Amino acid sequence: MLRNSGWGRNLTPAEFDRVASDVREIRVPAGGYIGRTGEPAEHWIGIIEGLAKMSVTSPEGRTATLAGVVAGGWFGEGSLLKKELRRYDIIAIRDTRVALLPRASFEWLRGTSLPFNHYLLNLLNARLGLFIGLLEYDRLLGPDARLARCLASLFNPDLYPEPGPYVDLLQVEVGLLSGVSRQRANVALQRLQQAGLIRIEHRGLTVLDLEGLRRFAGGG
Repeated sequence: MLRNSGWGRNLTPAEFDRVASDVREIRVPAGGYIGRTGEPAEHWIGIIEGLAKMSVTSPEGRTATLAGVVAGGWFGEGSLLKKELRRYDIIAIRDTRVALLPRASFEWLRGTSLPFNHYLLNLLNARLGLFIGLLEYDRLLGPDARLARCLASLFNPDLYPEPGPYVDLLQVEVGLLSGVSRQRANVALQRLQQAGLIRIEHRGLTVLDLEGLRRFAGGG
C-alpha cells in the first residue's frame, strides 16, 4: 500500500525504509471508530483495505457525512498540520485495515522530502475542492444529484490512487456515504443507470460516464 501510494513511491529508499518501519496497521470492525471527535490527532491515517467515512454529529444527534474514504486514501493531515484535536469522527463502514503513520514521522517527511510536500499541497487542494462541492450539493442539489457527485468524488486521483471504473460498494454503503437512506439510494442508482451513467452489478457498480456523473443535476 505504501509503495502504491502517490507519496510513497516518490520517497528515497532511506525515507521509505524509515516510514515502513514507523507505520503500523490496525483492524477496525464495521461500525467501529478509527478516530473520534475531540481526540488528539497523533497519526496520519490511510485505508489499506475496506471503507470508512468522515462524519460530524450535532449536539441534537444529527449526523452529516463529510466524505468517504476508500482503499488507498490518506486523511487527517489538516489536524496534524494545525496541531488541533480531531474535528470529526472516522467510522469503518465495513471491516477495514488501517495504516497509522505517527505524527513524528509525518513531520519528519514534511521537513525532509520535497515530493512529499508537493503531494500534501495537491491533497489539500483536492480536499478543499471536495468540501466546497459538499456545500453546493447540500444546498442546491436533490438526493439523486448528491449521490451522483458522491460517487464521482471517489474518482479524484489526488485523493485516491488510480481508481478503476468498478466501485465495490453495496447500496447501503452508497447511502451512508451520500447521506440518504438505502431505499433512496436504490432509487437514485436506478435513475443513474437509466441515464447511462452507471451499470449496477451483482455487488457494486461500474461507472460508464464519469464526467456525466460530475455534471448530473437530477430532477429535484
